[in-house]
Amino acid sequence: MPRSGQSTTCEKIRISRQTWWSLLLNIKQFATSDRTGRRAAWIFALLITLLLGINSLNVAGSYVGRDFMTAIQDRNRFEFVRMALVYIGVFAVTTIVSVIYTYTEEYLGLVWREWVTKQSIISYATQRVYYRLKKKGEVKNPDQRIADDIRVFSKTTLSFVLMLLNGTLTVIAFSGVLWSISPRLFLVAVLYASAGTLVSFLFGRRLVRLNYDQLDKEANLRASLIHLKENAESIALSRREGHLIRLSLKNLSDVAANFRHIIGINRRLNFFTTGYNWMIQIIPALVVAPLFLDGKVQFGVITQSAIAFTQLSGAFSLIVTQFQSISSYTAVFARLALLKEAGERERLAECCSSRFSRDDGRIAFKELTLLSPRSGRLLIKDLSLEIPHGRRILVRAQDETAAPALLRATAGLWDVSGGHIARPTLDQILLLPEIPYLPPGTLRELLMRPLPEEECAIDRNMEGIPLSEERIRETLRSLQIDSLLNRFGGLDKQQNWENILPLDKQQLLLVARVLLSRPRFALLDRPGSTLRSEQVELVLLLLRRRAISYMTFESEEHEAHLRYYDILLSLEEGGAWTCRPVEGERTFESREPSLFAA
Repeated sequence: MPRSGQSTTCEKIRISRQTWWSLLLNIKQFATSDRTGRRAAWIFALLITLLLGINSLNVAGSYVGRDFMTAIQDRNRFEFVRMALVYIGVFAVTTIVSVIYTYTEEYLGLVWREWVTKQSIISYATQRVYYRLKKKGEVKNPDQRIADDIRVFSKTTLSFVLMLLNGTLTVIAFSGVLWSISPRLFLVAVLYASAGTLVSFLFGRRLVRLNYDQLDKEANLRASLIHLKENAESIALSRREGHLIRLSLKNLSDVAANFRHIIGINRRLNFFTTGYNWMIQIIPALVVAPLFLDGKVQFGVITQSAIAFTQLSGAFSLIVTQFQSISSYTAVFARLALLKEAGERERLAECCSSRFSRDDGRIAFKELTLLSPRSGRLLIKDLSLEIPHGRRILVRAQDETAAPALLRATAGLWDVSGGHIARPTLDQILLLPEIPYLPPGTLRELLMRPLPEEECAIDRNMEGIPLSEERIRETLRSLQIDSLLNRFGGLDKQQNWENILPLDKQQLLLVARVLLSRPRFALLDRPGSTLRSEQVELVLLLLRRRAISYMTFESEEHEAHLRYYDILLSLEEGGAWTCRPVEGERTFESREPSLFAA
């Protein structure tokens, strides 16, 4: 099944001036990054030196080739042997330098890919950009863009930059050689390359769009197969193989149909480029041979002119020879640019939403209105409530959608239709979902506190704040799950927790993370659905002892444990709500007379 965001509509390929500036900014940031940038600068300097060496050897080889062929014409055996040895020496040195150049280019491409991928992962996975992009479905297959497109982008960008530099050096090196042989041949090389570039563009311009679409269609096919693997048990139980087969075959058909268009255009383009490359071999002879027949040049000059013409026309014909690569690269570049622009837009929306404000001491709703995103049905209307740190609130709802909507809106995962929410930073509000999520890893990794919300603090805390083993053991013991340490190899043994633990133990591990992190607020989504009544009581008691305020969202049929709460918020049908202090303990009216003034 396609992942969220895989729509059938085509994304618009957007490559503007801003996109190119973004590319240059990315290169600048890479070059100026601390240790990686300095290392990359030295590697790039070595590449330029090797390029100069290769071009110098090519020019020297053209003169050696000329003298070698002239010695054959003159039947000069001694000169023939001498120039043959020199020729072999030039080839040997050129081979060594070229191999070192290729290795250095690949190494620099790897360094750049690692840096760009790291920055992209951090940008995509922080401030919940990943969630907002999936929800909107604007960017298809962001995982593929980060994993595959960046690999192609870094390698191909570096390759093209070096080809342009090499082409420039080649033009400088061989223009003089070709002009000294025949100014007419130099002009023919320039005109021939220009005409070839124009024709190649006219034949292959559709390749950009097709290559762009091909990447997404390939990702859709892979996504349907991954879905089959990851949901194997559910599919086997429900016998939905037929649907998955039809979907995978449809994705395969889309891949094949788009690729047929690509190879059709490549066929026409190859007819031209193959003929274009063959003509390069004969054009120098057609121009220089008459000069040799008239006795104006030596025979070796024909060979030299062929080498110089091939090098110069190749430098001028980069678009002709690399058009298929350029079209694929343009598609990759556009996809990454769209991901970056969309990510920056969602990051700005997350940080600067007018519906939220920061208040470290409370959670407050002011005239909050929430609607169902699908039907537009009114869920909550004009909710005004203030929850200072230290207060505990139970939320119960007649409408099953209203409570989850309020929980997600508080966490910033539900669009606020009206009103305002004040709350601490998200790393100070931890959510315990109804169905716990435990990624594969060690117990120590599962219990680490969340990354700080502030972007400037993310790079410094990528590994999380370390916790002492004694504190972890004490917390697990308080939740009566310390036996997990002995059963599963301690704190640092990798496990797939979702497959080996029952739901209640999974949920208690999430509670342990909250207790260790000590946020200001915890949001509990229907804890009674995964925990027994006595376990819920224990969790609420421990949260209270750790001075963690909590909002519990519970359904009507589960036991309320009212003695652990200060406020009861009831969400009724049609968006109505009522709020009252819980009887039996000191009430909010006695402590905060203005709390319910709204």
